[in-house]
Amino acid sequence: MKICIVKLSAMGDIIHAMVALQFIKKELPNIQIDWVVESSFADVLKNNPHIDNILEVNLKSLKKQKSKIFAQVSILKSYSKNNYDLIIDAQGLLKSAIVSRIIGAKVIAGFDKESIREGIASIFYNKKIHISYDANTIDRNVAVLCEPLKIKVSKEQIIAKKTFLYSDSHVENLPEFFNIFVIGSTWESRNYPKEKFVEIAEALKIDTYIVWGSDEEHKKVLWMQEQSEYLHLLPRGSLDELKYVISKCSLLIGNDTGPTHMAWGLNIPSITIFGPTPVNRVYVTPINKVVKSKSKVDHQKLDKNDFSICEIESDEIIKIAKELLA
Repeated sequence: MKICIVKLSAMGDIIHAMVALQFIKKELPNIQIDWVVESSFADVLKNNPHIDNILEVNLKSLKKQKSKIFAQVSILKSYSKNNYDLIIDAQGLLKSAIVSRIIGAKVIAGFDKESIREGIASIFYNKKIHISYDANTIDRNVAVLCEPLKIKVSKEQIIAKKTFLYSDSHVENLPEFFNIFVIGSTWESRNYPKEKFVEIAEALKIDTYIVWGSDEEHKKVLWMQEQSEYLHLLPRGSLDELKYVISKCSLLIGNDTGPTHMAWGLNIPSITIFGPTPVNRVYVTPINKVVKSKSKVDHQKLDKNDFSICEIESDEIIKIAKELLA
């Protein structure tokens, strides 16, 4: 059997879907699994033994150059020659549904219209999965990927998952014992204050590398380095190198964003800090903890002006960090 998963972005969403692969392969060891993804996130999938082919697209380029649509459609049509038995749109957007239809298969599965924000996408599916839009993000991904294959996965199985992010990179000169801070995200209101990250570093007194991804975040890191001898800029590298570095760290503390979720996929201790986004985007485990601000979150309408994350005291995070490090 040949299936194609369509999950284009973003990094955290891709990671939360990837956990399902080990359960699919366990039940159907001979199944071929291909995955369609935006080129900028392909490294997240690379080296995973459960993925046979990574099929890259660059639909994001269409925002700047609409004329590139013909080239992208041509790429998608070339993937249709693979003759899939099943395509699963794990994204649930109109864009991903159209991608699924262009590639084509006898069966195209996805969320039903009550389970996604862009309900119109469901008209492209002939097998529809129902799970509440407010349900845990990981549970939603596992459901849409496993139910079309008649595979059942329990919460206990997900908590006891095996590591599913793999790297063939090697980064030199890493200390034997170090932490990682992830200070950025897609919205400023999701970012924990840099001053409080410094307070955490000073309390833990462990060499800590800071992940950054933009010029603004780079400036923050340079400022943070000046405030604490324990903080260091992590040189910018590939996502595959980032997987390697995170796999070697003792503890990762970060905002609700892709690199933070890598720790969960690598079975590395972590603390995810939440403000305007829902805590049920992740699984809380003995080594993966969350800290949430006091604001209430509407899953259907996230408030980008909710800066309540700034009100979380660093002491709350320090206490959990010390317990995990112990």
